[in-house]
Amino acid sequence: MKNLIVRTLRMSILFIIISCNQTSTYDHTEDFDVPLIRQNNDLNASGEFEALVRLNGEYFKKAGKMGYEEGKGLCFLNVANVNSTEGDYERAHTLLDKAGESLKRSENNFHRAKFYDSYAHYYSHLKQYDKAIIYSDSALHSLKKAPDSELKKKLMPRIYTNRGTYFAWKGQLGNSLKNFHKGNALEKSAYSNCMIAQYHLYTGRPDSAGIYVLRAEELMKHHKTPDIEKLWVYYTLGYYNNEINHYDEAEKMLKTALELSIKTRLTYSFHIKDVYKALADLYKKKNDREKAYFYLNKYLEEDNRLAEARFAAINTTTDSFIAEAKKESDKRENDLWIIGILSLIIISVSGMSVWKNIQHLKLKKKSLKTETDTLKNRVYEKKHQEVVDLAKRNDSSFLMKFKELYPEFISSLLTINPDLENSELAFCALLKLHFSSKEIADYTFVQHKSIQQKKYRIRKKLNIEGDQDIYEFLDAI
Repeated sequence: MKNLIVRTLRMSILFIIISCNQTSTYDHTEDFDVPLIRQNNDLNASGEFEALVRLNGEYFKKAGKMGYEEGKGLCFLNVANVNSTEGDYERAHTLLDKAGESLKRSENNFHRAKFYDSYAHYYSHLKQYDKAIIYSDSALHSLKKAPDSELKKKLMPRIYTNRGTYFAWKGQLGNSLKNFHKGNALEKSAYSNCMIAQYHLYTGRPDSAGIYVLRAEELMKHHKTPDIEKLWVYYTLGYYNNEINHYDEAEKMLKTALELSIKTRLTYSFHIKDVYKALADLYKKKNDREKAYFYLNKYLEEDNRLAEARFAAINTTTDSFIAEAKKESDKRENDLWIIGILSLIIISVSGMSVWKNIQHLKLKKKSLKTETDTLKNRVYEKKHQEVVDLAKRNDSSFLMKFKELYPEFISSLLTINPDLENSELAFCALLKLHFSSKEIADYTFVQHKSIQQKKYRIRKKLNIEGDQDIYEFLDAI
């Protein structure tokens, strides 16, 4: 009887210990995980990298005071994701490994899912889609075992949507669409519908894409939609209308996306440069080379500016985060090696990452510069032909359009002789375009003799030597 009581007591104590451990696994969900992840996601969506890293630095210190190692892991994870997105893969990998020390074997299945999903995202940036899918499988498996919560509800559809992207890039289109639909069934948002629309546009089925684009637009109109989601909808609408050759509607949608990009100053979730590029592509299809050249130039400028500014900002703020982590690590002797690793990253990896980014930018710049030069030449040729046509029609707007094409030419003539009249400037413009005396006489409806007399007067007013060719003189201006 005594032995039975002892065994029963031991079993009760064991049950209490297990129960307490299970409960403690999710103890800090509400007071740490939820506020950190919510604020991190908001900053992530708005592209406020510096604020994001500072936020995680603050929460890292808070986790240290609480003795919450998995909280530190979440902070490492969030900063790793930023570095992964920005192309600093070596630093991202180191930070992911640090996050994995507490999250990979965590009893908290949400933490494990978050960790595996981040690793999947990391490998997708490296275009290693097999590994991305393997880690995504682990993320999905872990999240399904996690208790229901708001965090789980938000992460689950995004895992499915991310998987849809990985399978698409791997060429497994059936699996891709299946995962996109699962994500959309759970989220039913403008964003999730846009992803399916993008899939159908990618696979050359604009009719199917149209169904989901319209749904996304309806959801945007009838539900409170953040600007970042509106931007994605308008961009997809522009993409769709461009594909079906509804150029005016495509232009309207992309211009709205551009306004939202400027308003929200997004530098991560959606690049303003991508809208510029889409507009450049649209105007190329419309054969409006001048606007195509303008937006391609804007794209290049914005791409270079953002790439340099973001990379500098992310290095500075990540190093600040690492410094905070170092202070926290100093409190624990067995964590000292972290300092060495993170310091080594700053010294060696940063230099290599900067070099890689510079080389990438140079190659990209060279390729796009060729395209901009081609467009620039075409724009010039088009304007030049317009001016020639106006001259042939003896159009009154000829001189004004000529000034737009050759602004320095007219000002140089007036510097030589400020008393030149508009009719004389127009005549010089015709000579600049290499019209012969006969052609000028025909187009201006005057006798050939009158043209010769005008040439003589112009020679005198511009002090052109008698043995110098008037065409050569004007070409040199």
